[in-house]
Amino acid sequence: MDPTGSIPTAHDESPAPPDGHLQRWVPGVGLARRYRRSWWRNDAVAALVLTALLVPQGMAYAELSGLPAVTGLYTTVTALAGYAVFGPSRIMVLGPDSSLAPVIAAIIAPLVLGDSPGEAVALAGMLALLAGAIEIGSGLLRVGTVTDLLSMPVRVGYLNGIALLVLASQLPKLFGFGVDGDGFVDDIEKFVRGVADGQTVTASLVIGAACLVVILAGQRMMPRVPWVLFAVLGSIAVVATLDLADDGVAVVGALPRGIPRPSFPTVGWDDLWPLTVGALAVAVVSMADTAALSRSVSAKRGERVDQNREAVGLGASNVLTGLFQGFPMSASSSRTMVAETVGSKSQATGLLAAGLIVVLLIGANEALADLPSSVLAAIVIVASFRLFDLGTIAWLAKVRRTDFLASVLAMGGVVLVGVLGGLAIAIGASVAVFVWKRWRPHVAVLGRIRGRKGYHDVERHPTAYRVPGLLLFRFDAPLFFANAPYFEQCLLEALDDADSSIDRVVVSGAPMTDIDTTGCETLIQVLDELDRRGVEFAFAALKGPVKDRLRRYGLFDRIGEDRFYPTLGRAVMEFADETGAPPRPAKNRSSTIRKDPPEPSA
Repeated sequence: MDPTGSIPTAHDESPAPPDGHLQRWVPGVGLARRYRRSWWRNDAVAALVLTALLVPQGMAYAELSGLPAVTGLYTTVTALAGYAVFGPSRIMVLGPDSSLAPVIAAIIAPLVLGDSPGEAVALAGMLALLAGAIEIGSGLLRVGTVTDLLSMPVRVGYLNGIALLVLASQLPKLFGFGVDGDGFVDDIEKFVRGVADGQTVTASLVIGAACLVVILAGQRMMPRVPWVLFAVLGSIAVVATLDLADDGVAVVGALPRGIPRPSFPTVGWDDLWPLTVGALAVAVVSMADTAALSRSVSAKRGERVDQNREAVGLGASNVLTGLFQGFPMSASSSRTMVAETVGSKSQATGLLAAGLIVVLLIGANEALADLPSSVLAAIVIVASFRLFDLGTIAWLAKVRRTDFLASVLAMGGVVLVGVLGGLAIAIGASVAVFVWKRWRPHVAVLGRIRGRKGYHDVERHPTAYRVPGLLLFRFDAPLFFANAPYFEQCLLEALDDADSSIDRVVVSGAPMTDIDTTGCETLIQVLDELDRRGVEFAFAALKGPVKDRLRRYGLFDRIGEDRFYPTLGRAVMEFADETGAPPRPAKNRSSTIRKDPPEPSA
């Protein structure tokens, strides 16, 4: 494995350096040692293009988080620098994120007393430190993939709910006024009331709406052009030329000069517990986003990235961000795509972009003073459109109703209950779907089809041949407390419904990856009932670790070593040898079994 966390493949552009403990946990050291001069031009161009996107988006997502706009730039700089040193992915870009901003706002807003931006910044900084510590711990303990438990349908539903919340919160800002709403419904209600009461600032709305159209239309027609930059520069020029700030158009104002010195955020002891709980939610969302993007990017580049290293890189970046008056951040798919499209070769792109933003803060801090707040709202609204995935929802409705319902439940939870409550509902929905699929798994009685290998579900293939006196039964899940009674019920029903008297039941053990103590108890009850009926019991293709567990339970000897067959085919042939029953359908024309049309699965 490459010390950076990537597993080298034939597509790597440079040989993997010698493994070393420092490089394993600080991939930036390896980057510095193997950096090629030929990469410099690509990285520099990518940094220039990326900076044009990072600055307005960082400021917009800071305000969406309930924080001063400049903290978005502090967060961007430290995220880029931190990930360049500690991140394993070669070109992934971290920074303020539209899906994380509402989570941050929901956590810190209740803790801020009155209008106190300084307190909000300190709370956000501590939140980043705590989230970073959780992420680093997850990576070091090798549980960085725990967010895989958040299934794709539930993750899509959660992000769709976030997109609706973001849209509702930014509409008033686009129209030039503010509301103090409490959730999606309240935001929409107060927005409509504000428009009806004449609070709209026409100039703000015209500028914001024009930028919204320019960005959306431009990105559709010429996606490689930095339309966000053009919208920002154009709006600044219009406001400055026409002095619209004096006519009620809200603007960002001059940014503080320079970057803050590193410091540990100071918060009250009473705030630590809610921040810790919130940090757990932030860590789950950010690790899920980062892991999904990391896998996607590395797959395109022919690489594989250790997700535990990814969690450490993300956590270290968040810790650094928290020390520089920033807020929690995550990976960005849109900015990573931009970096990839313009030819970025390494994390040097992020370091150069961070340097350009620092130059802006030190030498041109008043350049964005006339940037209208409605334009920042337009940028966030564009992000919410991208975040909302209607296509996947429609696809889920067609292909799998339970996943569709779980996705809608997660989305509804975010919209109606809020970000944190919605996240809890999303995780609960993901676990519920997981349990449901194993609580009532697919079961099948198996038979042989002429012209096909293996044994197939007779419900899907009614003409399949069943060996007289033998019941082949498959239970497509581990046998555990939630589904053990269902296993017993289905097996005995299959026995009762058999066309002929059954002498032996063979359970296909291939799908049974585990049998817990409740499953053991149920197996004992099944064996007792089969003994009463005079029916033998056997397993076929049961995995070694599950056999070992049955030995510990004392069931292996009761079933009998000779009743654990390596395959279903062997089980059928031995039964046929013992009883004289034909193992396959007869070959004469009169008993030929009609072939079923091809079907996708057994």
